Amino acid sequence: MKFLDQAKIYIASGAGGAGCISFRREKFIEFGGPDGGDGGKGGEVWVECVANLNTLIDYRYRQHFKAQGGRAGMGQNRAGAGGEDVVIAVPPGTQVLDEEQQTVLAEVMKPGDRVRLAKGGNGGFGNAHFKSSTNRAPRHANPGLPGEELTVWLRLKLIADAGLIGLPNAGKSTFLAAVSAAKPKIAGYPFTTLHPNLGVVREAGLDFVLADIPGLIEGAHEGAGLGTRFLGHIERCRVLLHLVDATSEDVAAAYRTVRAELRAYGAGIEKKKEIVALSKCDALDDAAMAAKAVELKGAARKKPILLSAVSGRGVKEVLTALAREIGKAAAGEREASAQGEMRGPWRP
Repeated sequence: MKFLDQAKIYIASGAGGAGCISFRREKFIEFGGPDGGDGGKGGEVWVECVANLNTLIDYRYRQHFKAQGGRAGMGQNRAGAGGEDVVIAVPPGTQVLDEEQQTVLAEVMKPGDRVRLAKGGNGGFGNAHFKSSTNRAPRHANPGLPGEELTVWLRLKLIADAGLIGLPNAGKSTFLAAVSAAKPKIAGYPFTTLHPNLGVVREAGLDFVLADIPGLIEGAHEGAGLGTRFLGHIERCRVLLHLVDATSEDVAAAYRTVRAELRAYGAGIEKKKEIVALSKCDALDDAAMAAKAVELKGAARKKPILLSAVSGRGVKEVLTALAREIGKAAAGEREASAQGEMRGPWRP
């Protein structure tokens, strides 16, 4: 299944049905009076989060969604049927933005979350609604109200516990393949990873989701390389694993390049907890590796973990550090949620 994290769609709710102009005509009833029913309400457009989706590929081939209009009212005080709603199923973590992609209209995070995007038009009143003591035989009815039409963007931000960041060919996909059942494409050229990959990792009794995003290069925030389009997928990560290629000429510059792009992107990514690892350690001897580690420590201001996904060196240490930070973040979120519930709703 192909990965797609953005889609532009057109939605329209249904118009309300028209009210009916009708009069009761029965034998032996001289003054039957009006009996026109009201029109039905137009269908609405909803976005709903479902559990069995992880891409927006369905909306590459279908971009128009129109709800059914309401039926017109009928005689004998019969109201028209309401139009059927349209439900747009999306994966967890999907945002709905306006056509200019500036305003977030809705966001669904958990399966079952449901938000109305377009309200259906109300049905018109039939002539029976206008009957009064001074107007015994009204001969007018209301038309139904029109529905709403708008073009929106669906944007998926994957929900992962940990995110892999680094320059192209830093060993991110190799690490993901080594610690999970994911099978990302691995090759010896830059930008092998063109779309985010997810893998489930189990460490210290904790299952967590690890996201591998395409590599960043200098100027990514201005559109260089693959740009920062996929950085949105790590906005919700609790911890970042920053891999620096030990075979690169200047590991400190490689680290600073990625950190600069994170700061330029914003959205609080640069403030997230970061674990730094020096990858591809199996390609260097101990002396060269020690020198690279000292150089990277000076740039990152923390001791890097020496890692080789091929030989297995440092893999256990990295997973333990990730699991520890994810556990701390989860505990903090539970504590904050519990404190919020204890305070209760605010009352003036």
